[in-house]
Amino acid sequence: MIEDVNSEKNDYIKIRISTNRKENWKKICSKKNISLTNLIINSVENRILDDERRKVLAFIEKQDNIFIKIETNINQLAKIVNSQKFISKTEFDEFRNELKIISKLKEKQNEMFEKIYAMLSK
Repeated sequence: MIEDVNSEKNDYIKIRISTNRKENWKKICSKKNISLTNLIINSVENRILDDERRKVLAFIEKQDNIFIKIETNINQLAKIVNSQKFISKTEFDEFRNELKIISKLKEKQNEMFEKIYAMLSK
């Protein structure tokens, strides 16, 4: 169930649990840097928790940075080849094979990101 962003939160659910359990839940929330309400709602609705969402987004950003470094290296190589006006066939074939590998990895990464975004949108 997706909550309407404009809906007003003015209803309460009271539950009875042991003091120990409540303290344990609060410790979990403290470690994850989330609210107890968030923990309960997302657990009941089988949604990803906010701390997990932050980790996933950090992972995506890290992956993007790795590919930016690879793209920078490719551009540097292209600049060297352009200045020398020459690249051997062996070097060119190796470079082309590396580009194919990178392209396949990027495709896999994009597929994974699509799955992650779908999971995050729930």
